[in-house]
Amino acid sequence: MTELEQSLQLPVKDTDLEQPLLLIGNPNNRRTLGLQEARQRLGLQPALVLPYARLLQTWRRGGTMADAVQQCLEGRGATNRQVLIRLDAPGEDWEVECELLFLGAVNDVSPLNDGLSARMIPAEQTLTLEQQWGRIYAPNQWFRGWKACLERIRHEGLEYWPNARFMNDPDDIAIMFNKRKCQQHLSAHGVRVPPTLQSSEPIRNYEDLREAMKTAGMSRVFVKLACGSGASGVVAYQVNPRTGAEIAITTVGMEQIQEKIIFYNEGRMRRYTHTSEISALMDWLCAEGAQIERWMAKASLGSSVFDIRQLVAGGQAGHAIVRLSQTPITNLHLRNERLLPVEAGLDEQQMSGVQTAAKAAMAAFPNSWSAGIDVMLSGGNEPRAYILDVNPFGDLLYRVQHNGLGTYEWEMELLRKEPYNYD
Repeated sequence: MTELEQSLQLPVKDTDLEQPLLLIGNPNNRRTLGLQEARQRLGLQPALVLPYARLLQTWRRGGTMADAVQQCLEGRGATNRQVLIRLDAPGEDWEVECELLFLGAVNDVSPLNDGLSARMIPAEQTLTLEQQWGRIYAPNQWFRGWKACLERIRHEGLEYWPNARFMNDPDDIAIMFNKRKCQQHLSAHGVRVPPTLQSSEPIRNYEDLREAMKTAGMSRVFVKLACGSGASGVVAYQVNPRTGAEIAITTVGMEQIQEKIIFYNEGRMRRYTHTSEISALMDWLCAEGAQIERWMAKASLGSSVFDIRQLVAGGQAGHAIVRLSQTPITNLHLRNERLLPVEAGLDEQQMSGVQTAAKAAMAAFPNSWSAGIDVMLSGGNEPRAYILDVNPFGDLLYRVQHNGLGTYEWEMELLRKEPYNYD
């Protein structure tokens, strides 16, 4: 065992067999704080936190992940145990955002957009960007940086700690983050997903989208930014086959500044009905990389449609939240209503179908341990479960318990009872 491997281990009592946890995340983020609080309540040692900002800056200056970890080790003891690595969401930190844009500018990794021309921010400008609240900056470039980050974490993590295990494999996280690739991956593993809009040629813009919809006989589609999260870049789009009237429902706002259109998240729903606005929006989404799928009718409760966020960890289905909306987009941060399944009147058979579908989706990623799975029940007398999204960081669920535990407590308890096999 190297000196670095030894120094990474945490001091424990002789009777304590818990695995040391290295958490790569943002230190003051609600996710990191929630996980640390859960570990404290369970009597577990705190996770060692490696900030994304420190890791990315270390790389930019020519260092390695090992160098970044060493900076976090003051006051830590050593044992001969192995380490478990948890990657958490990199969002909600402007410094990290800029570093990932920089990494996306200087690394040659596969893009989201099949070679289409997305806007790129030069590397020398990425680190001096001024934050404009809600603005969506070069999402294709951001994903390139995020994918390069994941690839390097995996490579360097296993190079320095050959027996280390990732809670969620970085390669799997990259697939989950790419909505288009994720749906293809799930479908290839026999998991039911909404039908994708098929086209013999890449859908490069609004005109291509309209033509592909006409050819496929689809009048309603979801156009989703392939790497977006939290409804960022999601558009519910429909065309009246008889009159040609069109409407796009989305959280994306647009503002023209000096002949350049700026796209941003409004945090509320917008409706666009003018072709000039819709075409600008679709041109941008297609250039950055979009997943386009049939807009299917969801099951409803009263005047609201709903889907379910189902947490799966260690092969078990745990916490679940029903997300209701008066619009086609159900994300909770849009102030949509949330209910427990029993409050929404979902019966045991319906929830069994949801859990079975969610566990099947998780099983398509055998090297990963947990995710929040978004499951849709179709409308009609015989609803069927479809997987809408797999979120590797989808365990941040408030005010819901399973077996008397919050999400992080439940996950940490599962890990303590059924630790990874390092043999």
